[in-house]
Amino acid sequence: MQGNIARGAGYLTRGAKLLKHPSLRAFVIVPLVINILIFGSLLTVGFSYISDMMDSMLASIPSWLNFIKWILWPLIVITVSLISGYLFTTVALIIASPFNALLAEKAEELITGKPVNSLEGLGAALASVPRSVVREVLKLLYYIPMALLVLVLSFIPGVGAVAWLLLGAWMMSIQFVDYPMDNHQLSFAEVKKACRSRRLSSLGFGGLVAVCTGIPLVNFFVVPAAVVGATLLWCEELNQ
Repeated sequence: MQGNIARGAGYLTRGAKLLKHPSLRAFVIVPLVINILIFGSLLTVGFSYISDMMDSMLASIPSWLNFIKWILWPLIVITVSLISGYLFTTVALIIASPFNALLAEKAEELITGKPVNSLEGLGAALASVPRSVVREVLKLLYYIPMALLVLVLSFIPGVGAVAWLLLGAWMMSIQFVDYPMDNHQLSFAEVKKACRSRRLSSLGFGGLVAVCTGIPLVNFFVVPAAVVGATLLWCEELNQ
């Protein structure tokens, strides 16, 4: 079975609800503050850049093709939002990786009722930062060839936005499922294999995360919710 898209998307909302649990609150605060600082500072720059780019692109369109502007506006905004959301989220994940790993550990213990023999405290989590950075580099190397292909497809009207959404959905699933799986010392290759085994659930989860990372204010809170949501996905579907 390849899973279920709606069920996959539901893991994010369920993860958001679990954030209110007393045993998780302490592990949410630091990632949340980091997200607010990163997204808050970069959103201003990002929207300024998007506005300038849009003005430049639309100014080059002949007046008799003005009707195309109404088609290009939403496509460009969606595409840029997905790309910037993924890049900003990647930066936030690298910086907050020790805290996100701890959040995934505590969430799994809450979900399963069993202890996770992994980080055992903030000191061990901080010591794992170099390994986390290496894994982020592996994800980036995995992402770049696909992003280049999608960039070429972006020149086909209507195809680019869909392709970026699918790529963003897949990569967001990979990004967050990596936390609970890394806590079990599973390799990045195994993360990809696990997500492929439940492809639709993974795309449903990652798709909603990708959309939320491109929405101002919502993206402040999506990372901790996605960490817990990915842990739910791991416990209920991928850890088979």
